[in-house]
Amino acid sequence: MHFRKANRIMSTDGIEETDSLCETDELGDAELCEEVVYAQEFLPTYQSIREGETVTKTQVVEFNDKPESLFFNDGIRRIDFILVYEDEDKKEFEKRNMYQRRKRRREYFEASLMKMGLELEATPSVVNDKLMFVKVHLPWDVLCTYAEVLHIKLPIRPNDITPRPSMWRFFTCITKHFYPDEKLIQKEVEYFTAPFEKNRQDCFYINDKDLFFTPAMRSRMACYILSKAQYEIRGNINKFGITKLLNTGVYKAAYPLHDGKFNVKSKEEAYPSERYLLYNEWANPKNFYKMQPLDLIRKYYGEKVGIYFAWLGFYTMMLAVAAVVGLGCFIYGLKSQETSTWSKEVCDPNIGGKIVMCPQCDLCKYWILNSTCETSQKLSIFDNFGTLVFAVFMSIWVTLFLEFWKRYQAELEYEWDTVEFLEQEEPPRPEYEARCIYERKNPVTGITEKVPFTFCGRCVRISIGIGTVCFWIFLILASIVAIIVYRLAVFITFSYQLRNNNLKNLEPIKEYVTPQMATSVTASLISFVVIMILNILYERVAIWITNFELPRTRTDYENSLTMKMFLFQFVNYYSSCFYIAFVKGKIVGYPGKPVKLLGEYRSEECDPGGCLIELTTQLAIIMGGKAIWNNIQEVLLPWAKNWLFRRCSSSVTEKVIPRWEQDYQLQPISQLGLFYEYLEMVIQFGFVTLFVASFPLAPVLALINNLFEIRVDAWKFTTQSRRIVPQKAQDIGAWQPILQGIAILAVATNAMIIAFTSDMIPRLVYYWSFSVFPYSDNTEHTMQGYINSSLSVFNISDSPFDLTDIAMSAPSNLTTCRYRDFRYPPGHPWQYEHNIQYWHVLGAKLAFIIVVEHIVYLTKFILSYVIPDVPYAVKERIKREKYLTHVILHETSLKLVTRRLKPLIDDKISHDATNFNKEEIEMKATLTPIEENN
Repeated sequence: MHFRKANRIMSTDGIEETDSLCETDELGDAELCEEVVYAQEFLPTYQSIREGETVTKTQVVEFNDKPESLFFNDGIRRIDFILVYEDEDKKEFEKRNMYQRRKRRREYFEASLMKMGLELEATPSVVNDKLMFVKVHLPWDVLCTYAEVLHIKLPIRPNDITPRPSMWRFFTCITKHFYPDEKLIQKEVEYFTAPFEKNRQDCFYINDKDLFFTPAMRSRMACYILSKAQYEIRGNINKFGITKLLNTGVYKAAYPLHDGKFNVKSKEEAYPSERYLLYNEWANPKNFYKMQPLDLIRKYYGEKVGIYFAWLGFYTMMLAVAAVVGLGCFIYGLKSQETSTWSKEVCDPNIGGKIVMCPQCDLCKYWILNSTCETSQKLSIFDNFGTLVFAVFMSIWVTLFLEFWKRYQAELEYEWDTVEFLEQEEPPRPEYEARCIYERKNPVTGITEKVPFTFCGRCVRISIGIGTVCFWIFLILASIVAIIVYRLAVFITFSYQLRNNNLKNLEPIKEYVTPQMATSVTASLISFVVIMILNILYERVAIWITNFELPRTRTDYENSLTMKMFLFQFVNYYSSCFYIAFVKGKIVGYPGKPVKLLGEYRSEECDPGGCLIELTTQLAIIMGGKAIWNNIQEVLLPWAKNWLFRRCSSSVTEKVIPRWEQDYQLQPISQLGLFYEYLEMVIQFGFVTLFVASFPLAPVLALINNLFEIRVDAWKFTTQSRRIVPQKAQDIGAWQPILQGIAILAVATNAMIIAFTSDMIPRLVYYWSFSVFPYSDNTEHTMQGYINSSLSVFNISDSPFDLTDIAMSAPSNLTTCRYRDFRYPPGHPWQYEHNIQYWHVLGAKLAFIIVVEHIVYLTKFILSYVIPDVPYAVKERIKREKYLTHVILHETSLKLVTRRLKPLIDDKISHDATNFNKEEIEMKATLTPIEENN
């Protein structure tokens, strides 16, 4: 037997004790040694089992052949949570020793749960005789206790506030077709609510104790208790929490139950299956055009899941507006393609067919301008005035989206009772509490509290985290540089192959594929593959860093992880787009003095029409590839895993499998499941807003993807996954400031794309200044001659390189070639220096950026100011509800006190009356007859 050291543990006085040991067998199998430990004085539970006490074992019963039952075998106690483990007694003898510790921990853990008031019942598996399912039930007293601990808001009286009629009520005959069937999903009764208090139960609207707490609330409280229950004790040191037991294999799974099959209607009309309703009215693809049943989603899965789908639905609805405008812009581009003068000049055999372009690399050949005819025609679809209008529109659209979302979110906060959900109500994570060994005075309360590390220790952890994040960001940038080198190297090959007249087999594609296009497509595909690989690696690194930083609450943990993952994803997904948009073709020099990367490769040049078409290609490939890959992950993988699991269990028919075992066969959803859903959509939001000036169809693709995404996520939640543990949430958390940051950055990126990536500004400068006198003989403003004006002349004899081999492919009388830039021609006193047109264009670009940014930012500020974050009606209803809730609680408490004091008052009055009568009789007995007559 071998031993290895585990994490250090601390005694109650903060002194480090001897390290615990964990065992490993001869084959090297070992348990995870990272322990969640808790000193007794810090233990957040009560009624803990003392060392040496008798451990009560869970009662084992047989399956009662009721496959859809949600209750214990007695049919009365509801199942609030399920724990699954593998019975060690049925393992092979030679492996039994390594499972004994797990068995002891499990028995101790279950005894702790029963000591805390929970009721347990174990049932053997029907499919696998090695599995055991432990059913957990929370009695009424335990529910009341933890409802108060978790500050759960519960009804005190039906809400009698009449909501204001909606402006859409006049269109009910039309809008009702876009909402779920009200006969199936009935509107929930609204109540005034207040945080539950166990000693004031009479103040709350309790008609039926079995229905007062919803299944989602019961599951949430059960999960909280499981995270606090201890599983091992060593002296004054307690180890606790279901998470550690799951990680070490003590339990194989822990989950709440679905309320039935998704495709079978409930037999009880009064209590319909919510899972069945969600599948038919939400997850079914036939309802793709309908609004989501958000109240039912929130009731079944909790506020955190509900707020995600509310945000996703609202984002998709707003995308519909952007998609319509973007599609109109695209159609305008198709129409303007026929009238694009500069595109026609490129394709004209008498203009573009006679212009010989200089080689774009040291080994490249001379080429004719009209070989890029197809690319120029495609470019004219996206590089036009419609794109400018659409870019400005999208800058306004993103502001309206964020402002209206805040208003909609405020309405949901009111309706879902999360208005006063504060951080103080969220309990610390067990991993945080387990390491609280230092004392600190709370600056707010002035009370001494325990923290896991000192100020210096916190700074060290944060510094290590920042350093690790920076290292991985530099790694991404290194991969981008490698792809750039690939582009430079492979461009030479494509230039030779596609412009070699001797290769007849490539003749059919030469007309449509240019060296620039071939390089862009292959580099984009490679970039996409690299992005996917780095995503997998960095995900684990980000989780490790966040665990190392040890955030206090679950919200803090997710916010910290969110910022790290988004920063990485931002660099990973967008860096190649930023390179094409703002770096490529900007610093290339001229044929006589080219700028070289690494002293060997000439900087990439753009097509004569600019790099906009390459940016469009990059966006289309990444957005399309990302959508396909995500759908494969979200649809095919869960379905395939569940199918294989069912195939392995095909010996037992599904009719005799209990509900808890059917759910065990489904895929688990991790606590970070929604995090990845948010991340996917926020990255898409960046593509839709940051680079929309180059790809007006991005909102259309995003809209189509999201319509599928909503139903795919709904299908996954209702049919392929176990029921997620409900969690409370007030808003979308750290994603809100991230979206606002993207919205601000989008204004600058789109203005710079139009100014520096597209050719719109140079064409406007030519049209208004250089197409007429004194720079031209034309008397009217025109776009004719723009191509000739935008291409400078280079004398081949001025090249410092040996062009003998290259010159052999050129016409015999060729003395000059053209290149994309605004420079003086050879023979000019300032030959090859930037000419006056260059400075006009540069000034116009800078002026355009400044003017557009100021106009758009001013408009955004005005919209943000005039549109309140919380609707006035919602503010009134919140104030009204607070007032009425206060009055109701006060009146109820007063009645309760009066009712309790009434017997005492009656006794007091009766006692006083009795004493008065006695005194009167005694006084009469002492009076003489004369005194009585008087």
